[in-house]
Amino acid sequence: MEVITIEWLYVFIGLLAGAIVAWILTALFFNKGYSKKSQELLVSKQRTEEEAVAVVGEAIKKGEERKREILLSIKEEVHKAKLNLESDVREKRQELTRDRQRIDQKETTLDRRSQSLEDKEKHYKEREEAQYVREDELATMEIQKKAELERVAGLSIQDARQIVLGEAEIEYRHDMAVMFRRIEDESKATASAKAREIVVSTIQRYASDYVSEATVSVVTLPNEEMKGRIIGREGRNIRAIEQLTGVDLIIDDTPEAVILSSFDPIRREIARISIEKLVQDGRIHPTRIEEMIRKATREVEDSMREAGEQVVFETGVAGLPQEIIHMLGRLKYRTSYGQNALQHSIEVCRITGMLAAELELDINAAKKAGLLHDLGKAVDFEMDGSHVQLGSEFARRYKLDAITINSIESHHGDVEPETAIACLVAAADAISAARPGARRENIETYIKRIEKLEEIAESIPGVEKSYAVQAGREIRVIVLPEVVSDEEMPLLVHEICKTIEQELNFPGQIKVSMIRESRYSDFAK
Repeated sequence: MEVITIEWLYVFIGLLAGAIVAWILTALFFNKGYSKKSQELLVSKQRTEEEAVAVVGEAIKKGEERKREILLSIKEEVHKAKLNLESDVREKRQELTRDRQRIDQKETTLDRRSQSLEDKEKHYKEREEAQYVREDELATMEIQKKAELERVAGLSIQDARQIVLGEAEIEYRHDMAVMFRRIEDESKATASAKAREIVVSTIQRYASDYVSEATVSVVTLPNEEMKGRIIGREGRNIRAIEQLTGVDLIIDDTPEAVILSSFDPIRREIARISIEKLVQDGRIHPTRIEEMIRKATREVEDSMREAGEQVVFETGVAGLPQEIIHMLGRLKYRTSYGQNALQHSIEVCRITGMLAAELELDINAAKKAGLLHDLGKAVDFEMDGSHVQLGSEFARRYKLDAITINSIESHHGDVEPETAIACLVAAADAISAARPGARRENIETYIKRIEKLEEIAESIPGVEKSYAVQAGREIRVIVLPEVVSDEEMPLLVHEICKTIEQELNFPGQIKVSMIRESRYSDFAK
């Protein structure tokens, strides 16, 4: 392509030069005639044409040479490519030949193995058939033997079994008690140590302070005069506040303070914020009170939403519906035995996650179940039903996973736990509730629990007296030595523990200690 272009370029230049010269000569011919100058121009034209022909010839010659060089180069490259292609084809053929040989070898091996498996299967079938025949023969012989024994002994098999089992029960009851005690000691030496190590490690890794909360709030006033303004003319202001918030205002001799009393923590918080705003504003009348309560309600709603989002962020539990997050925020103003429900849920979430990590379970699922286990407490003071029932209903309504739903339902033993994570949630809930200072209990409930604990222990035959000590965390049982032996004591302790678990609700664990004392006396005369 390059050669052809150069040749045509030289030809075009020569033709262009000849055309120019011809045009000049023609112009001179028509303007001046056949003058001497025209003759010189003709001679010059001939010379130019000869030079142009020479240049074109030279260009054609060079183009031919360049063309031959390019053709030779192309032939060499084609030859090299052909050689490389032939070499690749040979290698591919050799590789295909090797692959074919390997496939043939594998097919041969598989055929041999298949034949061997068929032979073994046939052999096993024959042995199985022979075994069935042998079992039938043995069954027939067993029936004949039993019939002969019944005829000789004059007893049926059921009667003989009852006699033997009765004698064995009497003879081996002592051995069973000793064995039970030995197995229990061995299991405690291993399982209890490991469980204690995991629980203690988890509690040490997560430690937080608790502030006991009550059902009253105190609003500080700038002066005593403000009490009269809160009461209003003929008590209209205080009636408006109590009616709109549902909170009881107690204005007594406490200097510069108003006490708000309500079992609904959200209403109590709204009332507290409203009164603080009214005191700060100074204008206290029913219309202004209603306006401030609306503002305080919006602030509390915003605070609950922010608290729920902050908890989800801190614990790393993702994928919760917005309604569930808002319900978590409501736990900020919910208490149980003086323990803040939201703080308790956060602690259960983290403890459950740590326990799941120790047992190599799904940490995210465990933290989610722990965080939502008390979800029903957000609405249990507004709706009928226990917090377990309400929490499981909300979890199903918003299509939470089955592990979380079962953890909510089983953390107080209402249903059986279906997963290990549900058991961990119940354990973490007990750990959080049983921590010293986390919860408080009124005196009547405490006394009833202590009395019920002693009543359960004393209902067991052979128990003489029982004493609940260490604030109900331990019960010491004294048994009659002539009725209960040392070997029977482990069985009785186990029976008391099971009865306590079934009939009594308690945080943490209760230790049962059984004491058997033998005293002998005589008189010397």
